[in-house]
Amino acid sequence: MAKGIFPQMTIPDIINALAGWGISVSPEQLKMPTPDFVEGVYCACLQQVTDLNHDSLRDPVQNSLNASQVEDKDLYSSALTNNIILYHLTRFAKASRVEDFSAKDLFSPERDRTIVLLSAFINFVKFTEQYCDPFLKDLRERSDALIMRRDDVADQLNEIRQNFDELKDRSARDKPVCDQLNGENVKLTGIMFAAKDAQEKAVQDVEQYRSDRSSLVHRRETLNAEIKSVEEAISRTRARIVQSPERIKKTISIMSTTAMEDKKTVAMHESKARDLQAKINALLNIEKDVRGCIEQIQTIEREVESLDKSQKALTQLRDLLNTKAIDRTELRLRQERLNEQLAHAKIKLEKSQQHAAERKTSSQNTLVRLQQEYDEMVVQRRQNDKEIEDVREEANQVEVQMNDHLKMSEIELNELLAEYWKLRHETDVYMETLANKLHLRVISE
Repeated sequence: MAKGIFPQMTIPDIINALAGWGISVSPEQLKMPTPDFVEGVYCACLQQVTDLNHDSLRDPVQNSLNASQVEDKDLYSSALTNNIILYHLTRFAKASRVEDFSAKDLFSPERDRTIVLLSAFINFVKFTEQYCDPFLKDLRERSDALIMRRDDVADQLNEIRQNFDELKDRSARDKPVCDQLNGENVKLTGIMFAAKDAQEKAVQDVEQYRSDRSSLVHRRETLNAEIKSVEEAISRTRARIVQSPERIKKTISIMSTTAMEDKKTVAMHESKARDLQAKINALLNIEKDVRGCIEQIQTIEREVESLDKSQKALTQLRDLLNTKAIDRTELRLRQERLNEQLAHAKIKLEKSQQHAAERKTSSQNTLVRLQQEYDEMVVQRRQNDKEIEDVREEANQVEVQMNDHLKMSEIELNELLAEYWKLRHETDVYMETLANKLHLRVISE
């Protein structure tokens, strides 16, 4: 018997509650429930909470059968749909605090049991409508937001990949120019070092010329000072000594000769000074050119550093792409293994379903045969009471066997469903691992 914290409802309360959802039910149907009626009402209650019904399951079931490549798909379609509905109804019953829900409640309903189950289902649906709808609405909104965010992240990933491809193409296009610039850089470096050596040599020559010029200027000043002192001495001597015309002429001629030699020396020194000044100007121009070359070389070095950084970034992106490709290959191999496991599980499920269908057919044949025998016994009941008792005992034994068959079938179905959900859990773990590898978030359904 079901145990729960829900209050048991009366038949009028159940009829009114179902009528509020657009489900028309009569008291006779509740007093004498049939499998079709019970399944329809239970599925209607399930649809109020999960939006699941036979129509929504038709396409997934058909897709599963198409993927399984079975021959007689119509034969398995109804069985698979009924199994799925039974599984979801079992979960729905557990959520409604009914722990002992089974296939017997669908295929062999009882009046009291049906009323208890409908009371549990209706109370649970009202509870979800009262307390869970705001939460589900918020959860759906957050799910939609996460889906939009996932799409945005996917768009950003595609944009980054496009930018990476553009950078890769640009790097491939710029590679010849880079090689050419490197060659020119080597040539300019050689020219710069040659110009630097020439500059050092020219600076040494300028320093030598400057020292020679300063020494010559100093010598000229010394000579001028000596000339002045000699002139002063001559003027003092003239003032003391009586002048002799011959001596004066001789002295004048000597001084004239000396003065001419001094003028020649001064002219020669001035020409040397002009040559040194011209050389200094040329060296200044050379120094300006060298400075311009140095600035160009510094600019080239900065460009080379920027190019090196771009190449390093490209190398890092290429390594990252290779790592992602390796991860993707590993995940693809793991997905293939999981697909193989899923295929084996589907084959096992198909065999089990076929075996269950065969058992069900056998049980139905047995029921038909027993019904015929029972009818014959009813006709012969007036003739022999003892035969009637024997037939009743045989019918009871057959019913026990039928219940055993049903229990065994239910156990096998539960084992298959457990295997199915175990495989689905492994698939969810794989999807979560794949999402972690790709830095995405999986929205659990």
